[in-house]
Amino acid sequence: MKRPGKRLPSARSLLGTALALVALLASAPPAAASLSSSPSGGSPRPVVTVAQGGLHGQSRDGAQEFLGVPYAAPPVGDARLRAPAPAPRWPGVREAARQAPACLQFSPFGLSDPAAASEDCLYLDVYRPRTARPGARLPVIVWMHGGAYSQGTGTQFGGRTMAELTQSMVVSINYRLGQLGYLALPELGRQNALRSGSFGLMDQLAALRWTRENIGAFGGNPGNVTISGQSAGSGSVCALLAAPSAAGLFHRAVLQSGPCTLLGTPDSAEAEGQARAFAARAGCPAATEPAACLRAASGAALVEAARTLPTRGPASGDGLLPVAPAQAIGSGAWNKVPVLIGSTRSEARFFVALTQPQLTAEQYTARVLADHGAAGPEVLTRYPVAAYGSPYLALSAVMTDSTFACHTQWSAQLFATQVPTYVYEFDDPRSPTLAGAQVPGLDQSNAHSAELAYLHDFTMGERPLTPVQVALGNRMKRYWAAFARFGAPVVPGQTVWPPTGPGAAGVLTLDPSVTRTSTSFGADHQCAFWRTRPPRPL
Repeated sequence: MKRPGKRLPSARSLLGTALALVALLASAPPAAASLSSSPSGGSPRPVVTVAQGGLHGQSRDGAQEFLGVPYAAPPVGDARLRAPAPAPRWPGVREAARQAPACLQFSPFGLSDPAAASEDCLYLDVYRPRTARPGARLPVIVWMHGGAYSQGTGTQFGGRTMAELTQSMVVSINYRLGQLGYLALPELGRQNALRSGSFGLMDQLAALRWTRENIGAFGGNPGNVTISGQSAGSGSVCALLAAPSAAGLFHRAVLQSGPCTLLGTPDSAEAEGQARAFAARAGCPAATEPAACLRAASGAALVEAARTLPTRGPASGDGLLPVAPAQAIGSGAWNKVPVLIGSTRSEARFFVALTQPQLTAEQYTARVLADHGAAGPEVLTRYPVAAYGSPYLALSAVMTDSTFACHTQWSAQLFATQVPTYVYEFDDPRSPTLAGAQVPGLDQSNAHSAELAYLHDFTMGERPLTPVQVALGNRMKRYWAAFARFGAPVVPGQTVWPPTGPGAAGVLTLDPSVTRTSTSFGADHQCAFWRTRPPRPL
């Protein structure tokens, strides 16, 4: 805890710092699937043949999974800091019953086993219903994990329950992180056709191309692919919506706790300056051959160099992402698909708990005045500590409303002028937080990442869900899968989820006791007030 009188970090820097700690992401045609007996003589194990060779999956929890599937060549050695190359073919049938390592982590928070990471990490996991076969043409959901573009892994997000419950396909991917994934050095950009250093975004494109070419062999429909992500994964979805080279690779988009108007991208000049500062910190100043120098450096040295220079993710102003996503969407020049977008009720509790858990009333006042300048006194009037019960909850409300909540509404309204758009707010006042992130004595329900355990077979939850929460999670899975199938979350027997109109404020509230449509989202989060005082994009 900072002592009174010391200057505290700004709310924007609090959010950025905490985001860096979060998790919470060939040419031969595919052939038919078959079954083979397990070596022990037990139940048959599924076999699928993709463009690169055969895959030997496994049945588990009522579904089938194919784990650790290469979608691109290992980005190691001379392939480090280059665009992903196609995955090589392999002889015979490859075992696909074990997940691959996470990509190299540039933040210490996010893996239960921090050693389970490698630069050889461009793999994905495929989950399907046990009855799926080629020709089933099931809807496909491709998941991109969050983690501030610096940590996390797709292996934490199992899709068995979603696949079996909703008769859909789930693909969860890894992509390069930190400066291995996002480094806007012109020397690196000149080595690929897109003139870009956003290798993590290129990885996501490669995974989508692999999915288009191969998912039919599993029983999926390559003509019905939904991209879905949370936090930085949602930022990745925003970038794919704006990337011309992503056109035709997906058909719906889900954005969770990462509205495109909030998650900005550095422009090429800013990103180059950040990249050169990182390269110099890593011992590769501009006077050297920085590309060769960075490829020769150890992974540990690169992680250390990034410790105080976290990446901001993909840059705009190159051939991969010509303009920032919010600008592209506002102009109408983007990959237009139906959108499902939302946030959790109290997003910022996560960030404040990690950075200022013992905030005093005096520090809260100083923080708000420092962050909001001339508007500070009015913010304090609108968000008095007495109304929230503690400085922690008051600052959480200020940060939630001014960032995630209202930007979700504004992004949704921007989408709704152009495509069918559906908006939700997750609101479970007893939701668990992430493992390792719970601060004793603080209410962290409904915080950033709270909904993940409800939609995935999630391995980073603080505790298991209760039966009532499992039921809510199943309703959410059905909504998400219906959106993936139809472009609209229409589920018989569940609350009708109407689309948001250009001026409408209807939001589906996902509550364990009752799912309902709310028209008070904007008022609840004081978005009319924040509209005139929005923070700069993160």
